[in-house]
Formats: sequence, C-alpha cells, structure tokens
Amino acid sequence: MYSVARTSTLRGASRLFLRCESTKIEASIKINDKSYPRDPNYTNVTPSIIDHVNRSLHKKPNHPVNILRDLIEKKLNSVDNSFTTYNDFSPVVSTFENFDSLGFPADHPGRSKSDTYYINDKTLLRTHTSAHEMECYSKINSTGKPGFLISADVYRRDEIDRTHYPVFHQMEGCRVWKGRSIEQMKQDLNILQQHLDKHEMNLIVEDQSLNNKSPSENPKQQYMTDEEVSLVSQHLKRSLELVISEVFNQKIKSMKRENNTTQEIPNELKLRWVNAYFPWTAPSWEIEVWWNNDWLELCGCGITQQQVILNSGFEKDSTVSWAFGLGLDRIAMLLFEIPDIRLLWSKDERFISQFKDGEINTFKPYSRYPGSIRDVAFWLPGTTESEEIHENDLMEIVRDNAGPLVESVKLIDRFQNPKTGKKSLCYRINYQSMDRNITNEEVNEIQKNVENELVEKYDVTLR
Repeated sequence: MYSVARTSTLRGASRLFLRCESTKIEASIKINDKSYPRDPNYTNVTPSIIDHVNRSLHKKPNHPVNILRDLIEKKLNSVDNSFTTYNDFSPVVSTFENFDSLGFPADHPGRSKSDTYYINDKTLLRTHTSAHEMECYSKINSTGKPGFLISADVYRRDEIDRTHYPVFHQMEGCRVWKGRSIEQMKQDLNILQQHLDKHEMNLIVEDQSLNNKSPSENPKQQYMTDEEVSLVSQHLKRSLELVISEVFNQKIKSMKRENNTTQEIPNELKLRWVNAYFPWTAPSWEIEVWWNNDWLELCGCGITQQQVILNSGFEKDSTVSWAFGLGLDRIAMLLFEIPDIRLLWSKDERFISQFKDGEINTFKPYSRYPGSIRDVAFWLPGTTESEEIHENDLMEIVRDNAGPLVESVKLIDRFQNPKTGKKSLCYRINYQSMDRNITNEEVNEIQKNVENELVEKYDVTLR
C-alpha cells in the first residue's frame, strides 16, 4: 500500500518535496497483495480508501449490512433455489468490466476521475456490483442455476454528509431464461406468485409504469416479443415485491417486539413502480416504498440489454434476463434506524454488540460527542470554468486528511468579484467523531493540512 507523507512539521515547499519523493519511490499501488502501476494522469485512489478494501461489512457477523444481505439471499432462494451467491469478488476491476461491458457511453459522467477511484487508466475500484455481471452470466451453464446474486463493497468519490460515504455496499441480482421458453417463464412466474400470495405482509402495489403513454421513453428491446417482456417484467417485479415485503415485515415485527411508539406501526405496505433509465437494462424501472410518510426509492432494475448477455458468451437472440441493483447500506440504515452512515464502519463495541444475525432491531444511540466546525474560504486561481475545483475533489482532500472524523462538508458561500471576475468559495466543515472526543488541537492540525493541500494542488489563495 502506498502512502503520502503527512506530519505536523511538513509545510509549504518541504511538504510538497517529500510528496514528490514519495511518488518517485512508489511507482505502484498494492491492493490485496497485488501491485498495480500508478498513472500520473489517472491515479486518484488514496491510502484512506485502500484501507477499506478488506473490511467487507457485507460478510461481517452481526453487522446490519450482513444481516440484510443474508435476509434477501435466503428469501429469494426460498422460492426455487435459483440463485448462486457471490460475496468474495475483488474490488479491483478493469474499465471494460465496470463500464464498457455494460454499455456505458464514452462521455458518461460516471467515468470521470471526479466520480471514480482510478488505480491507473485501465484499472479502478468498482463503482457498482454490475462490474461482475459479465463474469457471473458466463458461469450460468456451469453452476446449473438460472440466476445469481452478487454482494460487494463499491467505491465512489462523493459528497460528505450523514448519508454518503466513499465506500458502500450493493447487491446485484440477475435471472436468466435460456431458450426463451414462454412455458418455462409462465411456470416460474406461477411458482413465484404462489409464494407472494402466502406472504403474511399485506401489500398494496401501484404500477405507474403500466400507464406509460410514451413507450419510446422506456422501450423494449426489438428482439423480444411483447409477451416475453410482460412475463419477464412480472417475474422481476414480483421477485422484488417478495423481498421488500419480507424485509419490511421483519422491521414491523421488531417495532412490535420493542414496543416502538416513536412512529406509527403500519398494518400494510404500499409500493409503487415508476419508469427509469439505466444503460444496461431496457425497459427499466424503480420501486419505491411508502415509509414514514414519504416515498423512498429502494431499487433500480430492468430487462438486461442483450449486448450485456452477448458479452458473456451467449448466442444472439437466445436468452432473456432481468437484473436489479440495490444499496445495502441505505436500506440497513432505514431498517435499523442508524442516523449516520459512518456508524456502519465503527469498530466501537457499543455499536456492533447491539446486533445479532437473523434479526432486525432498532439502533440505540450512545454518547454523542461534541463536534467542531471550521470554515475554509479561498479564491480560485482564475475566472474560467476550467479553473473551477470539482466539489468531489475538495471532498476527497478533506476525507483523506480527516477520515471518519468528518461528518459533513457544505458550500455556504459563493462570491464573484464584479471588477476582477475572480471567484471565491467558502466551505463549512463539521468535524465530529462517532466514537470519541476530538480535541481542538487535533482539528486545527487536520484543518491546516486541508488548507495546505488545497493550495498545493489547486493554486487557490486562502482568505
């Protein structure tokens, strides 16, 4: 693992010199005992991000993310044991696997260095579990099962607040019909519907996608018949309805068990389907749940683009498939009532000891440590758009220096001098640990490092 020198005595030119020396010496990055060449034009992954690579919360016993993953896997496989589960893929993937194999256009914003952690120009930390779709589709014949579920940690450069973290966990699910047998689709759908009919949760489902007045906005693929699209989409939607009803049924049981009176305990669950767009499915949908008096988007899904299937070695027009992807962390935070995503990464026993595999229960807050706010204001070096700093780049500087000690970073002021055209930005940083008290001296040191790095990297002038 490579490192960037950072001590309290390094300031200005001396600090930059040592960084350059480190770059000369360390021409490669080590992840999971494998070395990858650096690329000065692409490498932007940081040591603090690499430190997360082997945490694998989705496999950690008694952890909310693992509890949710296990619950979903078991419920889907309770129907006809159709899904092979994959939970151990390496997070390092190729740009082809992460983008090209899924049909991402060359100018898609997800490919930018502002959004993605690149190791070099051909290698990155996966931004979604879909990066492994091609490999898992290709294993369908050898596993003997027509579906698969992938759970993994994924990495994205993002804003800093209580609901966003640069590493989170996703689950990907796919189901295949080779030979496109209508009778097989009908049989599988019938079995699934029987399981859904027996489920104890009372579901009220509104499908707004059926009222699509402009099919061209969410088109089917030409090689599929209308009947195939109908059967595959029904199987997809019923599968996700089954999963969501099970997950929220467990939550409602826990609310009753804990005698939770802070919110009304529902006796039914409202779901709705809406049209969506994703590069790797067509048509595409999202499913939302009515919870705490609001519609919450839980999952994106659709019928897999044939090119994704062809990339995995299937013959043209031979196979139809559906796919879904959901964020485990966000749903776990909702179900376990966890107020800050950083808690999921806590090593404090007061957090992890509250949970038990196989159960959903409400998180009980422990001591809230005081925060410390600092502002950083600066003039940008020029007046053109190209000289702007992408907000994710600034977030990365704060994150790399403060790690889990930063709760939020928000732009609070933007000013442009009418005479010179120069632009000024001011960001407010809230430093607050979930596990301990932090001192003013500690925060001041972090803040100074943040300011110095901003000056060194982007030639800003501090105000």
